[in-house]
Amino acid sequence: MLNVRKARDRGHADYGWLNAYHTFSFAGYQDPDHMRFGSLRVMNEDRIAAGRGFDRHGHRNMEIITYVLEGSLEHKDSMGNGSVLLPGKLQRMTAGSGVEHSECNASPTDELHLYQIWIHPDRKGLEPGYEERSFVTADKHNRLCAVASPDAGNGAMRIHQDVAIYIGELSGGHTMSHVLEPKRRAWLQVVRGACDVHGVPLSAGDGLAVTDESQLDITAAAPAEVMLFDLA
Repeated sequence: MLNVRKARDRGHADYGWLNAYHTFSFAGYQDPDHMRFGSLRVMNEDRIAAGRGFDRHGHRNMEIITYVLEGSLEHKDSMGNGSVLLPGKLQRMTAGSGVEHSECNASPTDELHLYQIWIHPDRKGLEPGYEERSFVTADKHNRLCAVASPDAGNGAMRIHQDVAIYIGELSGGHTMSHVLEPKRRAWLQVVRGACDVHGVPLSAGDGLAVTDESQLDITAAAPAEVMLFDLA
């Protein structure tokens, strides 16, 4: 079964310095029909104005994945980490028993465009942790590259939940497939471009909830980038 979550139907908040779209309920946007998908709790697409960002604030008991698409993200946290993430870089932060961080656009002139994903961990009170990984185009070209998984295999970041996260960049007309084991489900998020899944057309910002399917065949109608979440 395939259920489309169109980009235009997402929650939206525009604060001037922050233009955000929420696939699932978040902050002031609350929709009981779109609270989560399995352990996947937040799927936010954010554009942050030059020199602006989120001041230091706290989280706990959440796996937070950030993917920079354009611009540069300056990160600082209470674990002592501090870095600037450039396009193509992913970050995993285990909030666990409690962590504070700030996220700011490091550029004084250019907009920052990113996705931030929250996933419920498999248990509460984990020790806070942090990782960064870069995945070059060759890793993702016309294939699904594992960027996070419970066992951190093949250079992926470790995530504390039965979820595998993949990113793929497809050339126009190319098809790539993913097999789903019995009783597993998936969420596909189109990051850029347009694609087709089993005859269902999808564009940038669209999401696709997948249940009771054994395989996904993703065909790019034009050059496209997707994130795929394989969930218990």
